[in-house]
Amino acid sequence: MVRVGERGQVRGLVRDPSFRRLLFTRFAAQWGDGVFRAGLAGAVLFNPERATDPLAIAEGFAALLLPYSLVGPFAGALLDRWDRRRVLVFANLGRAVAIVASVVAVGAGVGGIGLFSLALLAEGISRFIGSGLSAALPHVVEPRAVVSANAVAATLGSAIAVVGGGCAIGLRAVFGSGDVGSAETTAFAAAGALVSALLAHRFAKGVLGPTVVDEPTNPVVAVARGLADGARHAWRAPRVTAGFVALFAHRAAYGISLLLSVLLMRNYFADDGIFRAGLPGLGQLVACAGAGILVAGLVTARLIRSLGRTQAVLGSLLVSAVAQAALGLPMLLPLALIASFLIMGTGQVVKLSVDSSVQLDIADEARGRVFALYDTLFNITQVAAVSLAALFVKDNGYSPELMVVATALYLLGGAGYLLARRRHGDSLPQTVEPKRG
Repeated sequence: MVRVGERGQVRGLVRDPSFRRLLFTRFAAQWGDGVFRAGLAGAVLFNPERATDPLAIAEGFAALLLPYSLVGPFAGALLDRWDRRRVLVFANLGRAVAIVASVVAVGAGVGGIGLFSLALLAEGISRFIGSGLSAALPHVVEPRAVVSANAVAATLGSAIAVVGGGCAIGLRAVFGSGDVGSAETTAFAAAGALVSALLAHRFAKGVLGPTVVDEPTNPVVAVARGLADGARHAWRAPRVTAGFVALFAHRAAYGISLLLSVLLMRNYFADDGIFRAGLPGLGQLVACAGAGILVAGLVTARLIRSLGRTQAVLGSLLVSAVAQAALGLPMLLPLALIASFLIMGTGQVVKLSVDSSVQLDIADEARGRVFALYDTLFNITQVAAVSLAALFVKDNGYSPELMVVATALYLLGGAGYLLARRRHGDSLPQTVEPKRG
């Protein structure tokens, strides 16, 4: 952990041209992600031309979250084999094409498996880009600055995604809420992918890694073993495995409350003064979540330095449990917004802890595979939680028993984190010093 002045170090990072370029590459990609997801959500969930039940909503979340669960085992090996600069360029160009195809489908009124397959493709490429950016980050900053750089990149990137979502809601008000208007809104997401590709292209070849390749000559063999290798390297780093347990518990609980929030906004809540129901209310919910993520990014490094990583993670899970029970359980619109702020903020503290553990405890030649495993399990966990909750939730979202389940998951995650943290492993050292770009 960096001991020098935090603000001074952040200013130094922002002045670094290589870090700044990687940061802007992330911003463009995540702005496009925010526009695409909000545009697709509006097209499927809040479109007067389409009717949506809880199971259909679960299918929509699966389309947005499952892609990396399907391609992660392969993408990890490729990120540790291919020039990550080329990956970022061509993946962004491919994502732009997938977005355009999704836009055409939305405008034509296509739904079900057709639309979800295109969304799966677009989001799968997006997850590939995200892991590539995370694996590349240690190559553009000094080792001692990795934690702060990761906090800046992940936090501001998430905030930019929220801004993208807000832009989509504003564009929807201009173009309309039907199929054609939703398509026109979602089309703007392609601009983010194209700008991200252009920025990534400006890096020199090889500067983003991998520096060392420990893959077999046969690429088919390398791809096939990506998930197993990621699991082996993660298991040998106790801080990484413990963080996985905590984050996955948090994500499962969040998946349940996310499904309930969408249904409550659609079918239960009514406008209450400045608080809105429907898609505008969902926008307010996302804005509160984004504010929580931003605050977490500002305080996480100091929190970990003051309390220690273990106490910071456990405290975050406890705050999430209290927020879920005390603010989420009453199912009142203003309280739901506060709960969103607290739960997403504490979740970001946990995520930043896990990200930095992977970047510092996992060797560079395996880091892409571990991030791929991370995203794979991360999204499977949330999709499973949303899908199971969809089987029991009421159509209007008013299901107190599911809120209780979500609260219990946070507490179980804390217990699991402690057990995993006590395990003694043989964390892999950083075998290659990250170079500056």
